[in-house]
Amino acid sequence: MRPFLAALFAALLAPAPLLAETPAAYAPLTLPLAVQQVPGKPIFYSVGNPGVPGNANEGNTSNAGYVVTDDGVVVFDALGTPSLGFALLNDIRTHTDKPVRFLVASHYHADHIYGLQAFKDHSAAVIVAQDHATEYRDNDETQDERAAQRLDQRRGALFPWVDKNTRVVPPDLTFNDRATLAVGGKRFSLINAGPAHSSSDIMMMVEPDGVLFAGDIVQNSRIPFMNGDDVDTAQWLKALDTVLKLEPSYIIPGHGKPSAAAKEAIAFTRDYITYVRAAMGKAVETWTDFDTAYRDTDWSKYKDFPAFDANNRGNAYRIYIELEGAQFKK
Repeated sequence: MRPFLAALFAALLAPAPLLAETPAAYAPLTLPLAVQQVPGKPIFYSVGNPGVPGNANEGNTSNAGYVVTDDGVVVFDALGTPSLGFALLNDIRTHTDKPVRFLVASHYHADHIYGLQAFKDHSAAVIVAQDHATEYRDNDETQDERAAQRLDQRRGALFPWVDKNTRVVPPDLTFNDRATLAVGGKRFSLINAGPAHSSSDIMMMVEPDGVLFAGDIVQNSRIPFMNGDDVDTAQWLKALDTVLKLEPSYIIPGHGKPSAAAKEAIAFTRDYITYVRAAMGKAVETWTDFDTAYRDTDWSKYKDFPAFDANNRGNAYRIYIELEGAQFKK
């Protein structure tokens, strides 16, 4: 915990920089960032487009938010482009002149972290992440090559909002299982929920407000992405159990609509994972090949939800492989 105390002290001394127009390094947004407030709380969030990142939504597909306190701001996630991150930082400045003390990255996936560049360039925020996030770098051949590959892909798919100047910003501070930040009379409990959606999943509980930033552990009414090498759907279901035990009064998911009804908010993700695991588990047990299993599964319950076409088949295949591997370990 000592590194957290040292980082907290440094962050408390940092002044808040004044922001102006979008820097030339960031392409201007034509779709304004819409930020809402948790009723009665100094807690704000943006809700991304439920689809997949593209020019039509300018990369704004994930949720992010921040908490204003008397001693500074704590941010959760930074959105999917430097332009979006800068827009979020500018929105913070409309509510407070206090500095951004910490930015907690829910996990190191592109749609949540490319905005870190704006916070690194224009604030003194300490970037906090789970230990495994340090593996995700685009400029070190000894690190995860997927980071560089994803950045190249996004430079094409999201140009000009992601371009040659866009970089992956590593965390300043990491932890393994749990950690706590104390800022302005509020307690921010950081909970390692992975490997589930990713190897570095974090949730953040804000007390005494009872507001949970759930990251991509919860994706409300959107087909989640679970085709990564580090996805573990069994652990994901356990993480959803943790969400229920926390009994949040308000939940802000990584994608989809925030809600004051935590059980209802997590139900979609839980039911979807359970449904796909049951279908693919039956196929594995009966030695049915994946293509046949996927074709014969009734997807009507989910086919009209956002990101179904982009994610569902890959999700089913990833779970098929996961359960097949578990079968051989018995």
